[in-house]
Amino acid sequence: MKRAVPVLVLSVAGLIPLWRYDPSHDAGSSPAASAPASTPSVSSSGGTTSTVVSGSTVDTEKGPVQVEVTFDGDEIASVRMLRQPDHPQTTAAVPQLIEETLRAQSADIDTVSGATVTSDGYKESLQAALDARG
Repeated sequence: MKRAVPVLVLSVAGLIPLWRYDPSHDAGSSPAASAPASTPSVSSSGGTTSTVVSGSTVDTEKGPVQVEVTFDGDEIASVRMLRQPDHPQTTAAVPQLIEETLRAQSADIDTVSGATVTSDGYKESLQAALDARG
C-alpha cells in the first residue's frame, strides 16, 4: 500500500499534460499544398539576372508555410519566409533551414529537430519554387 499511493499520484501527474494538450485545428484543411507556386519574376542589373519565385503555400498542422527564393543566375542567392507558423521552434528553425538550403543549393536538406512539421512544409514549398523556376 505504501507504494501504491506514490505510483497513483505520479501516474495522474504524468497524464495531466496529455489532458491539457490542445492541438491546433484548422476547419476542413489538410496538410497539403493549397496554392500553386508563382510565376518567376526576373530582373537584371549590371549583367546579372535575378529571378524571384514564390513557392506554394503549404498548410501544416502548425500553420501555413511559404517561401520565396531569389536566384542569381542558376544559384540560389537567398530564401525568405513569406508565411510561417507563429511557434518558438519555427522561429529557431528557419535560419537553420535557410542556411542549409544555401549550402545544398536544393530542397534536399535535413529536417530540423523539434520543428519537423515546419521543416517538411518548408521543403515542400521550396521544392515547388524550384520546380516553378524550371
